[in-house]
Amino acid sequence: MAIKLSVQQQSQLAMLSLLPPKIQRIQSVIEQMAGDHADEAVVRGMVRLLDEMKAYASQLKMNGLADAAGQMASTGRRGGGLQVKVRGLRENMATVRMNYDMALRKASLPPAGAHEDAGAPEPPIT
Repeated sequence: MAIKLSVQQQSQLAMLSLLPPKIQRIQSVIEQMAGDHADEAVVRGMVRLLDEMKAYASQLKMNGLADAAGQMASTGRRGGGLQVKVRGLRENMATVRMNYDMALRKASLPPAGAHEDAGAPEPPIT
């Protein structure tokens, strides 16, 4: 039987399906930064991508993912030593991945109270 998802869950799943290549690109930029091969334009592009992720996640009420992406974007913007920034971005990346997995799981589950057999009569209460 097919599981019925709400319209919001379908929208969340559509947005979440677009994130794996973006997450991979962010991870690539972090590794370039660690090897001192990333220029400032590449880092700014990563920050813009994170801000975009935050905005979309916030619109679709995935607050954990939005907060994690926002925290990572602010870490990418901040000054200071490169290795400290890279370490912070790696830690934030783990948080983003964890929140992505949780959002994907939550969006894939049917809403509470939804039955797979919506047309079947309920048993009488005795």
